[in-house]
Amino acid sequence: MPPALFAGVVAVGLAVSAWGARDRTTWFLETVWALAGLPLVVLFWRRFPRTGLLCALLTAHALVLAVGGHYTYAQVPVGDWVRDTFGLERNPYDRFGHLVQGFVPAVLVRELLSRTSPLRGSRWLAPLTVCACLAFSACFELLEWLAAEIGGHGADAFLATQGDVWDTQWDMFCALIGSVLSLLLSGTHDRQLRALEARPC
Repeated sequence: MPPALFAGVVAVGLAVSAWGARDRTTWFLETVWALAGLPLVVLFWRRFPRTGLLCALLTAHALVLAVGGHYTYAQVPVGDWVRDTFGLERNPYDRFGHLVQGFVPAVLVRELLSRTSPLRGSRWLAPLTVCACLAFSACFELLEWLAAEIGGHGADAFLATQGDVWDTQWDMFCALIGSVLSLLLSGTHDRQLRALEARPC
């Protein structure tokens, strides 16, 4: 799939997500990573093209953010269906979002480290990738804490804790699991990295 098509899917997804969003502030806070990342990916594409695997995952992640931003994570309908079907205590879309928050950035970090550092082929690449994603998740939780301090009860939709006092720990744990699972794609990722480097400039 051409890079422009990936970018177009994300742009349309964000536009549809913004239309009729339940809370504009929450929508912005949930989608800001996609809003900031899309122009950067396009701007630096010629200088630093990405693998097809990374492009597809970044697109999927942006759409996950767009859905969460539109409904708020605690009220995504498919999450309600999963909760009711399996007798869960809460809408699990937030957990899924944090799993993706670990999985996709791990592939991004792995690609950056493989192409810009001496770590390619090193046994340290996998653990450092996981550590970077866990650090990012912790920083995100600190941002949520800051939003709660500033917004008070108005930040509840953004936090999506749903009454769980261990929500922060669960979020980071899900991101950790996601980053570890992403390593299962290492073989496919390495093949695409080699193919990308073999392309004529």
